[in-house]
Amino acid sequence: MHTRSLGHSDLKVSAIGLGCMGMSEFYTNAGEEESIKTIQHALDRGVTFLDTADMYGPFRNEELVGRAIRGRRHQVVLATKFGNVRSEEGAFLGVNGRPEYVRSCCDASLLRLGVDHIDLYYQHRVDRTVPIEETVGAMADLVRAGKVRYLGMSEASPATLRRGHAVHPISALQTEYSLWTRDPEDEVLPAVRELGITFVAYSPLGRGFLTARFKTSADIPEGDYRRNSPRFQGENFVKNLDLAREVERMAAERRVKPSQLALAWVLARGEDIVPIPGTSRRDHLDENLAALEIQLQEYELARLDQIAPKGVAAGLRYPEATLVHVNG
Repeated sequence: MHTRSLGHSDLKVSAIGLGCMGMSEFYTNAGEEESIKTIQHALDRGVTFLDTADMYGPFRNEELVGRAIRGRRHQVVLATKFGNVRSEEGAFLGVNGRPEYVRSCCDASLLRLGVDHIDLYYQHRVDRTVPIEETVGAMADLVRAGKVRYLGMSEASPATLRRGHAVHPISALQTEYSLWTRDPEDEVLPAVRELGITFVAYSPLGRGFLTARFKTSADIPEGDYRRNSPRFQGENFVKNLDLAREVERMAAERRVKPSQLALAWVLARGEDIVPIPGTSRRDHLDENLAALEIQLQEYELARLDQIAPKGVAAGLRYPEATLVHVNG
């Protein structure tokens, strides 16, 4: 397994991690039994970087990950998050970065995961009502208490990231990044590189759109989050099919799958970038890991730049009500 360093930490993680969110919510999944087998298969294949959050499920995903890694904790760099507040019934209740909330969330996550420490603890979304210095200060207290090893932020703006990093070193910033979401290239990627922070790319397959799985909107299962995603709706869906078809065409010429080509592109963007594609199926996991063996040539990268320039995707990446919480 290829590895990449995690910021200024002494941790090395697999060059491709595993996003576990969809195993419990938002996307159609293969069920808990197959999901647990997929996590364990990932460990067998050398994947060491697992990503979850307290809000996924809600709360059930951390429990699932905890069951999957029982007896194998030493093989895992375990990342989880706090900050998106949800009720037991699943209602979204806003964003909270108050110090007392940080501490209580960490303790609850440790219990659900069944571990004595978290390797990488992210603030999932920035609470604009609480100074970032207070939130990161509380997170730093968790490091000093031995409950957390390293700190991360998710969907934070460069200015917020710099302020947080001045309080305590931030090892990773997690943000959406793929052929159809290249926004981080403008300001976020330069900022993390200036600070020596690893960039963790979530949704590197465009929430599945870049796999060529979706040909019509009817291909999106009932109850799937993507039915409410602007890029999967109406005219946006039709326009985005053009991008998916171009990626599929180039992948066929290369004799690889579109998902593998899309992941290889993310991997080629820098050794400081770690994509975490999500799947609940072992066969899809194996397909994703095969991207590690694809070496894209300069002319291929240039062609992908033409196929997928910045801003190519039609539609917002989140509904407007959710988008207000990104780049905080």
